[in-house]
This record gives sequence, structure tokens and C-alpha cells, in this order.
Amino acid sequence: MTNKKNNRNSDSGPVQVAEYLSKLKHPLKEEIEEVRKIILSANEEITEHIKWNAPSFQYKNEDRVTFNLHGEGFFRLVFHCGSKVRETNVERSLFDDTTGLLEWVSNDRAIVKFTDMNDVKEKKDKFVEVINKWIDVTF
Repeated sequence: MTNKKNNRNSDSGPVQVAEYLSKLKHPLKEEIEEVRKIILSANEEITEHIKWNAPSFQYKNEDRVTFNLHGEGFFRLVFHCGSKVRETNVERSLFDDTTGLLEWVSNDRAIVKFTDMNDVKEKKDKFVEVINKWIDVTF
């Protein structure tokens, strides 16, 4: 069964995100835009839209990474397994994060935190690795 609601704005996702970012007032806006570019370049099948009042990134129409722009002096990316609660039997973290970037919130949810442009640049390669590993283990 296809959920048409999820696909309804798929063509306008980049427009939604561009409009959202054009109106965004955040001290780390430049860093947020750079991280967006990194995520989109990590895998050609990643798409974007607005979810939970922030840019969110999908793989095969399933949300996997969402910005959390709350907090001072930083922003986060939440790695998750979609917007729907699923029964999981995950008894430990989905994978062994050899990059050290992920802060595990639960066995199937983690965050990466960014503080400034130097932080974004320093973490770029490991961040791309984590994005692709997350997609691999959640599909």
C-alpha cells in the first residue's frame, strides 16, 4: 500500500527547503546551508523536504536525517528510522560508529552536533561516511 501523503510534496521538497532557509534567522545559518549541501551530495538518491518544522532528508521516501535547530552555539542532525514508530528488536546500536561522530540517543536514533564552520569542515568526510552507513543499515 502506497502512502500518497508522504509523496505529495516530493517534487517541491527542494523549493520548500530553499524557502525555509531563506526565511531562517539562525546564527549558524551558513553552517546549516553547508551541512545541507554535504547531505545532498553524500548519496544521489537523498531527497529533502520540510518535516517537524526543519529540513529533513529522505532515502526512498523514508525520512532518515532531520535538522534540530534548537540550542545556542550549535545545531544537531538527528539520525532516525523514519517518522512512523516501528516495532524494533534492536538490542544494541544499529552499527559500530568507527567515526566517533554519533551520539546514540537510543539503539536506533543518534545525533551529530555542529558548532561552527571549522567543525563542519573537519567532520565532513566522516559525516558523509555516517550518512551512507545509516542508509545501509536502515534499508
